[in-house]
Amino acid sequence: MSKTDRIAPHAEGAEYFAARSLRKGSVSWVLLVSLGVSYTISGDFSGWNYGMEHGGWAGLFLAFAVMGTMYACTVFGLAELASAIPTTGAGFGFARCALGRAGGFATGLALTIEYVCAPAAISTFIANYLIALGIFPGVDPFLLVVGVYVVFTAIHVIGVGEALKLMLVISGIAVVALVAFVVGAAGSFNPANLFDIAPTDALGASTLFPHGVAGVLASLPYGIWFFLGVEGVPLAAEEAVDPRRDMPRGLIWAMAVLTVTGLASLVFAAGAVGAAAMAGSDAPLVEALAYLGRPELAAFVNVAGLAGLVASFFSLMYAGSRQVFALARSGYLPSFLALTGTRKTPVAALLCSAAVGLALVAVMHDGALILNVAVFGACVSYALMNLSHIVLRRRATALQRTYLTPGGARTTTVALVLSCVAVVSTFFVDMVAVACVVAVYALGMTFFFVYSRSRLVSNAPEEEFARMSAAEAQLR
Repeated sequence: MSKTDRIAPHAEGAEYFAARSLRKGSVSWVLLVSLGVSYTISGDFSGWNYGMEHGGWAGLFLAFAVMGTMYACTVFGLAELASAIPTTGAGFGFARCALGRAGGFATGLALTIEYVCAPAAISTFIANYLIALGIFPGVDPFLLVVGVYVVFTAIHVIGVGEALKLMLVISGIAVVALVAFVVGAAGSFNPANLFDIAPTDALGASTLFPHGVAGVLASLPYGIWFFLGVEGVPLAAEEAVDPRRDMPRGLIWAMAVLTVTGLASLVFAAGAVGAAAMAGSDAPLVEALAYLGRPELAAFVNVAGLAGLVASFFSLMYAGSRQVFALARSGYLPSFLALTGTRKTPVAALLCSAAVGLALVAVMHDGALILNVAVFGACVSYALMNLSHIVLRRRATALQRTYLTPGGARTTTVALVLSCVAVVSTFFVDMVAVACVVAVYALGMTFFFVYSRSRLVSNAPEEEFARMSAAEAQLR
């Protein structure tokens, strides 16, 4: 037990938790699958293709395979932990049990960085998309960002069931658009188009990897774009109908869908038009269809791309509010941030997350930079969550698990190694983003050691699960 864990937290009464409770039984396993897909679906429409500028198509495909393996192994581990520790804290709760209070907060902080920064970045993309479509000509993009936050925060406040059902519809539109894109591009597919980027004189450069070894490493973070956020499904644990059964189903089915949709975008966009043409495109699927002489289909995919952005923004707002709620309910953040409204939605956390997101956009102005910050935070959280699974597999054998990870700790060891590789790869893309995360971590961990570690709530769900895990370890 660490020195931090020896500090006795205080207990709160029923009134405290009544003001900080979510609506149980509101989310079915189908909505969990939709939530997992929604987190990521916008990444299939654009952003991933910039990885081809670094590693060529083969380098990006390798990044897709490596990062897909990392996510798949992580999802299998999280499915087991979510079935055993079904709390809104999710990754934070898992790490709290395995790594102590400091490790739990470090994981929760990394996830909060991801889930607050990612929607902020996507809000700028939505604003630019609306302007490009001519919907709000001449309007300041920041005002559109404010409008996006106001509208979707209000929908989340109304209720989780209503919000996730709307998200299911929006995600469905995005998936239909991806299917339409594949149908429109499949007839023009030519394998030679995948390798039309001329090799440079970089170390290890070839037709497959035109920018050599360094280019392949730099393309790895773009492989994350196909899956970023899917790990957030367990954040709905306390609102799910049957979390111990439904969490594994939601996670694994969402990962399966995202693997198919991501592979379709990666293969057919470059295969139909050419990797060189797609590498620097702001809208690869739309431009591919326009190049192929399918303007009507391109227009449909273009509008549906907005639906994908909205789905990801909407779902990541959900994730950020639940992560802040769980940390605040347990005392790691100020407890007022866990207050819920009459419809049992975390109103304070939603408003705080929206305010921080708007501040990020106002100060940084650069959606791509903000998203890189989110990616780095995500990679750190993956390493900590996979380490948590390995520790709990060894130490907490009596935890009630309704799902077991195929391969056990060996599977999450693979994910741990690959997530560390992913962390290193981000240094090849954006050092400013890395510096931003390091700065936030320094402030956050200082806050924990100076303020919150003496104000923790002993009977919060994450603390109770941790106490049970520790008791079992002492009995062994």
